Amino acid sequence: MKPWRPWRLRRRVASFAAFGQTETARPSMRNVVWLVLLFAVAVVAALTLGDNTGMASFYWSGWRLDLSLNFFLVAAIASGFAVLTATQALSSLVGLPARAREWRGLRLERAAQAALREAMSEYYGGRYSRAHKAALRAIGLRDQVQTLANDHDFRMLAHLLAAGSLHRLQDRPRRDEMVQKALRLGRRGSAATVDDGARLLAAEWALDDRDGPRAEALLAELQPGVARRTQALRLKLQAARLEQRPLDALHTARLLANHQAFSQTAAQGLLRSLAIEALEAAHDADQLRRAWQRFDAADQRDPFVAARAARRAAVLGVPDEGRAWLRPLWDALDSLGSDGRSEVALALVDAAAGLGSEWLARVETAQRSHPTEAAVQAAVGAVLVECQLWGKARRPLEQAAQDSGLAPRARRQAWRALARLATEEGDEARAHECLSRAAAID
Repeated sequence: MKPWRPWRLRRRVASFAAFGQTETARPSMRNVVWLVLLFAVAVVAALTLGDNTGMASFYWSGWRLDLSLNFFLVAAIASGFAVLTATQALSSLVGLPARAREWRGLRLERAAQAALREAMSEYYGGRYSRAHKAALRAIGLRDQVQTLANDHDFRMLAHLLAAGSLHRLQDRPRRDEMVQKALRLGRRGSAATVDDGARLLAAEWALDDRDGPRAEALLAELQPGVARRTQALRLKLQAARLEQRPLDALHTARLLANHQAFSQTAAQGLLRSLAIEALEAAHDADQLRRAWQRFDAADQRDPFVAARAARRAAVLGVPDEGRAWLRPLWDALDSLGSDGRSEVALALVDAAAGLGSEWLARVETAQRSHPTEAAVQAAVGAVLVECQLWGKARRPLEQAAQDSGLAPRARRQAWRALARLATEEGDEARAHECLSRAAAID
């Protein structure tokens, strides 16, 4: 606690007293100033008019009127003030109806603006029925105000608030009617910004209704600059995914990633999932090939995407193309990380059918570089089996089959390859044991 210091209290009291004295002194100072000005005018008038002996004479039909010049000047000034006051009073009287109309219009305009603000506050407060009524009241008041006759922004905002409230209330027919009115107003008026907002909102509501074609039609009407905005691209992405067009969705997601609309991790996961979805949508080798060619270089360098493409190529009967897509990643195996290496290696196991001797040097280098990774050893064993190098294939296959951390499917494939190896060597008991172990893996 701070020590008691009485001089601080006295200082504050003195400051408040001085402030009060200043506030009360202001009217008296104003009176003093006016009094000084009055004295100055009196002094100037006395010095100017005191010794003035001039006369003002007026002649009219034999009559003559003599006035002192001082009286004439005072009378002329007073007459001027009187005429000016009478003119202003007459002008005010004549313009009274116009001012009354302006006052009524201003009152209606304020009421319309207040209704619009009320609609916005009720809408954001979650009271959508009240927001809809307030928006309709704003539209009705707007039609009565001449100053708002050309204010398209006001009317469009009111229509959008009413439509948004109806959308929240699940009243789709009336919502669509309001949206159409707003869009027609945008075409007639000059409210380009609000018109773009109306289309974006209508597209978003169409996506909420799972109506992809309508959303895409609304987005197609946007200006090129507006269509590149982040919100428009997000809506395009949702529409493409809703219509199950993963390649278009991938292209849009790539644009969003370039605009930094997602975090780096989220963008990578989204792009990867869309690329894999596009690969899974291919039903023959030609579709798979076209999908792969439409990928960006970044997608083709993704080990998870390339691995899924190689597996899909093996399923569709073109494993050689799948291996061609894996080859650049296999050559840079050290830079992929453990998860990436595992995906590429297991994909090579699935696409090893018909593999030739050109892969031997690559897999032997990988075997020496990663001797403890079971996925790489499984790939090495699969390649050696395809090349019928049974003696070299045994050790990497056994290492992969006995590693419990490896994926069950890869372990089963390793045990089956060992069973095939035992069959080639004529050891049927060993082959039966390997197949039993493969069947026992969940």
